[in-house]
Amino acid sequence: MAKSQGAALDRKKLMADPVMVCTIVVLVTFLTVFILYPLAILLVDSFVGDGGFSLNVFRRIFNMPSFTRAITNTLKVGFLVGILSTLVGLLFAYVEVYVRMGKVTGGLFKVVSMLPVVSPPFVLSLSMIMLFGKAGLITRFLLGIYDNSVYGFWGIVIVQSLTFFPVCYMMLKGLLKNIDPSLEEAARDMGASRSKVFLTVTLPLLLPGLGNAFLVTFIESIADFANPMIIGGSYDTLATTIYLQITGAYDKAGAAAMAVVLLSITLVMFGVQKYYLEAKTAATLTGKASRGRMLIEERSVTVPLTVLCGLAAFFVIMMYLCVPIGALFPTWGYKFTPLTFKWFEQVFTKYKGLQAFRDSFVLSLIASPITALLSMIISYLVVKRKFKAKGFIEAVSMLAMAVPGTVLGVGYIRGFSGGLFHSSDWSIFSEGGALHGMFPNGLLGGIYGSAAILIIVFVVRSLPTGTRSGISALRQIDRSIEESAYDMGADSLTVFMTVTLPLIKDSFLSGLVTAFVRSITAISAIILLVTPQFLLITVQINEFAEKGSYSIACAFATILIIITYGSVLLMNLVMKFFGTSRKLKEDE
Repeated sequence: MAKSQGAALDRKKLMADPVMVCTIVVLVTFLTVFILYPLAILLVDSFVGDGGFSLNVFRRIFNMPSFTRAITNTLKVGFLVGILSTLVGLLFAYVEVYVRMGKVTGGLFKVVSMLPVVSPPFVLSLSMIMLFGKAGLITRFLLGIYDNSVYGFWGIVIVQSLTFFPVCYMMLKGLLKNIDPSLEEAARDMGASRSKVFLTVTLPLLLPGLGNAFLVTFIESIADFANPMIIGGSYDTLATTIYLQITGAYDKAGAAAMAVVLLSITLVMFGVQKYYLEAKTAATLTGKASRGRMLIEERSVTVPLTVLCGLAAFFVIMMYLCVPIGALFPTWGYKFTPLTFKWFEQVFTKYKGLQAFRDSFVLSLIASPITALLSMIISYLVVKRKFKAKGFIEAVSMLAMAVPGTVLGVGYIRGFSGGLFHSSDWSIFSEGGALHGMFPNGLLGGIYGSAAILIIVFVVRSLPTGTRSGISALRQIDRSIEESAYDMGADSLTVFMTVTLPLIKDSFLSGLVTAFVRSITAISAIILLVTPQFLLITVQINEFAEKGSYSIACAFATILIIITYGSVLLMNLVMKFFGTSRKLKEDE
């Protein structure tokens, strides 16, 4: 009875607040139109033909040897990358949490964990080709090997494992820190060796987290477009096959069906990871440690583990350093001296680099505050408000995390190229229709090929990350703080802007910069949507890498890394002086 009365009172308060009602309506409309609708159109294109419901398109694509081979290739790469990334991430996390190590190794770990965030997704592919390709610095000039090929299955696996293992490292580091050390110390006191403690105590507690890390990496791997495109060679994956089907074969219906297959795989894995393993992890770990953990100091353990992780971290950093170094050589693979800045000059004088950086910077700069504000609003509604559409808003905003960029790009092509619901084909939108002058391309058809659709894709792709951060921050704020503002007569907009947002400004600023970095380094969705009117940095890098112009691709990538790394450093500086009160930080 009391629960129903409370729900009725919450609904009454909500309906009495027109700003909140309008916000919810706008959010539901945005999420429906720009996330659910493109995916629904893919299903319609795949299952509905001229004669109604049909599986003909699926039969056709499954009869293509190239498509069935791409599915097998994708699953093989995904499973192996997931296993390798999880194991290497576990090694790094265990060493940092359990082993006493020097400042140099700790600094290397921090750099390695940050590099995948601030760099384009295909930087390691460029480095791998330049170091180990047929004209590679190591293979050809140091080892004298001429008949090797870094392209294909192993090239993709190595590059993706190096790219994604820092994600597993960050996830598993948090889980290991939350294991109560008294459980392991009790086993040690009973005479168990360190390996026995790890296998019988630590590992069982960590198993759900390992499964979670594996699935996250698996999803990232099968959804990855840029690395297989550059280093895959003739080894096709689902993401590259979809791209080639729509750009090479001009088969939009076939590409839509392929996208549905890839989406189905990622959604199943995302569902297992989100609704089973995350809950299992929370129930298995024991919470915050009761006291500090006694770090391992035995040299028989610390030396080999630290050396192994240090070498791996150093190798990854060297791979990233290969990109700016590669931009300084006259001709990579043939002439390495004298060093030159001509490729950086040609970026701006010959290859329209200024326009590429301007377009990418401006579009990302527009998308990032929109993303950050939307993320905070969604987080606020999910955590602080009760209404019927709350579950819908949370689920759909997080859905974009499970949708590969290539799938989203195909969905936007099919959903908006002919207007909303293909409205350009309706009679009222025909040449003689009354509304044709107002909507010549159908409802919302005008955004296709414009800057607006690129900005929307940036927002949708970054929304889940900002929303998760905002939800975590808002759950730490006591509800009574906001209720006191309501009691003094403030409306929901005033409370959100003057009370809630200042309390979560660290999360807001972090979401702002994360959205900017993710937008300016994105490629998988926008490569299908960008038109010659706009030049984007990542598309340019991909284009030059495919042509074998690695030096100019490295020059573009180097400038992009400087921009993104500078943005992260600027965010840290702003948060230090304008984020959470410095006095509060000193008191913690």
